[in-house]
Amino acid sequence: MISVLFAVLTAISNGSASVLQRRAASTVPDRAAMRLSLIRKLLRQKVWLAGIGLVLVAAGCQAIALATGPIAVVQPIFVMELPATLLLASLLFRRRLPPSTWYGVAAVTCGLALAMATAAPGGGSDSVRGTAWIPALLITCAAEAVLVLWSVRLRGNARAAVLGLAAAAGYALTAALMKDAVARLDTGGWGALVVSWQLYATAVAGVGALFLLQNALQAGSLAASQPMLTLGDALISVAFGVTLFGESLRTGWWLLPQLAGVALIAVGCLELARSPLAAGGPPPGKRVR
Repeated sequence: MISVLFAVLTAISNGSASVLQRRAASTVPDRAAMRLSLIRKLLRQKVWLAGIGLVLVAAGCQAIALATGPIAVVQPIFVMELPATLLLASLLFRRRLPPSTWYGVAAVTCGLALAMATAAPGGGSDSVRGTAWIPALLITCAAEAVLVLWSVRLRGNARAAVLGLAAAAGYALTAALMKDAVARLDTGGWGALVVSWQLYATAVAGVGALFLLQNALQAGSLAASQPMLTLGDALISVAFGVTLFGESLRTGWWLLPQLAGVALIAVGCLELARSPLAAGGPPPGKRVR
């Protein structure tokens, strides 16, 4: 239960951060894409810095969630980040959500419940053994490189979607590295954690994923990047949980309702990402500073 609680807190923090970062990144011109100047411009915006603050809060909650539960359980819960954020934003800005948004919330919630109930993820170890990290790192880095090179040839929402998927791979890798690093606390304490390569690899992967996400948010609408980011992170994380940590999922005919759940989540995320609140637009009577 602790892992689920902190996974939900992570989802709320990450979703809020995405909306704030999208609001800031949308003001940056296209010529800054895939350059460090993008980050320099964003650093001058208070709304983006607030989003980064929420990212740090999410990282702490995620570490606790991964330390107390399987990655195949924790990471899929993060698909709730956008519904939770929109509900909180509607309360904060006192704006009534349209029926279509509620349908999106229901689709994501029901899809997650269906997928998790039929997949029944569990088991596995807390750390990665042997040289299993070598192929995982090589394949993930190669996939991200291909997606980034592909995105250079695209524009607008197409680029946002591709970069959103690349960021998803980066965040999934970050979560897997974080879980392996935190496991060192149980075996050797803080000393083992500090000297583990996984801790520093987590930082590198996290920063790289954040950079890709900023470019995805700058390139196009949240409706293009968010579904790819949300679903990609969940599905790739489950793959890491199964292949690296030995976690188990139901297979056979159980795959049919699992796919139905994923489809519901995808439809719901797409509908939610189209909401004016998700796009980062200010509510009536408010100004963005």
